[in-house]
Amino acid sequence: MLFVLFVAAVIWGIGHFMGVPRAARLNMLGLLYVAVLAVQVALPGGHPVRELTGGSPALWLLLGAGAVLVLIYRAILSKVRGRAEAAEAAREPVTGPEEGAPFSDVELERYARHITLPDIGGGGQFALKRARVLVVGAGGLGSPALLYLAAAGVGRIGVIDGDVVALSNLQRQVIHTDERQDMPKVFSAQAAMTALNPHVEVRPYNRALTAEIAATLFEDYDLILDGTDTYETRALVNRAAVAAGRPVLAGAISAWEGQVTLYDPAAGAPCLTCVFPEPPAPGLAATCAETGVIGALPGVVGSLMALEAVKHVTGAGEGLRGRMLIYDALHAEMRTIRVARRPDCPVCGSI
Repeated sequence: MLFVLFVAAVIWGIGHFMGVPRAARLNMLGLLYVAVLAVQVALPGGHPVRELTGGSPALWLLLGAGAVLVLIYRAILSKVRGRAEAAEAAREPVTGPEEGAPFSDVELERYARHITLPDIGGGGQFALKRARVLVVGAGGLGSPALLYLAAAGVGRIGVIDGDVVALSNLQRQVIHTDERQDMPKVFSAQAAMTALNPHVEVRPYNRALTAEIAATLFEDYDLILDGTDTYETRALVNRAAVAAGRPVLAGAISAWEGQVTLYDPAAGAPCLTCVFPEPPAPGLAATCAETGVIGALPGVVGSLMALEAVKHVTGAGEGLRGRMLIYDALHAEMRTIRVARRPDCPVCGSI
């Protein structure tokens, strides 16, 4: 039995050293347990391998039953803790962005699936209610991001875009509808978000983002989501966010590929210019209108942006600060790469 415990410790230690997620390491230990139990059942008594791994299945069955009981206990405890945090949150009058009301019974029911999550709970849901998130662009990436931010209960959601809804948008920009063609995108988005969740504040800015606007607008928000589709606008967002000390969750798509990362120089992560110091050569940074894009791709990438925003606000899990997630939809592959700050970066190097 000591041999098996030693192997389990080695698996856990190597996995931790290599940065393997905790859930994956637990799965490997589970496979080890199943293999050992199979050896105990399949091999005859006295067999050297059976003796090396414990000699009897009874001990392993008892160990497995104990582990199951512990998992059940932890699940029950987490659920009870989540309900307790929700009840405590309901009693505590925490101020929202522009209002002083705690959660109503309707809001508690609406966000129940968040509140019962141990990584979010009542405290995390209040953090979402207090959060102020600005989405730049109400197009392919902004559409799912805005919907999920509203559904999650982000207290104040700003959206800036100077475009109007066109028929060609509706293949992927799911926040808009056929009947809202020619309506400014920010007002179309506001209608959809308010219909989905009337408990959030939506601030539409029906104009193109400029350096003058960004300088003051970004200071009113805690987190910026960049869903734009040109390098020039992304660079503008990056400069204004660095100046305001605001993190930027940036998404980008092209044809069948997408990427998401969190630019946050104030917390040690790179900014856009650290990763892409030079503008792309002409013809290498075409817009969706020029290259085409598979309709569901911005739904995937925009949803990932919203998910990372919720994690960032609540502190849940491990975010994409210092990492870039790359999604290849055509080959159904996803990977992350490390990205680092450049001390000589002309935008954030002086921070």
